[in-house]
Amino acid sequence: MAQVAFADQALADAERILRHLVEHQIADAGERVADIFSAVDVLERHPLIGRPAPPELRELVIGTGSRGYVALYRYEVLDDLVLVLAIRAQREKGFTGPQR
Repeated sequence: MAQVAFADQALADAERILRHLVEHQIADAGERVADIFSAVDVLERHPLIGRPAPPELRELVIGTGSRGYVALYRYEVLDDLVLVLAIRAQREKGFTGPQR
């Protein structure tokens, strides 16, 4: 079973998403962010489930519509490690910030 870790950028993205939801008075804001982290758990058993994203990255699609997010990650086969690099809403244009 792969280990899942979050880069600082991904954690900052989760905080940004939470702030956005709270600012827009979404009642279940905390639950939505918790759902993102729960969805990423699938990568422990299925690290290659996400769609390919160059270069050598993958994207895990989580939910749909206003509850839709995308987690950008890299699977390091030799270490059996999934490193989540960034998280964004599906309606955002792209990933921002440093990605290793």
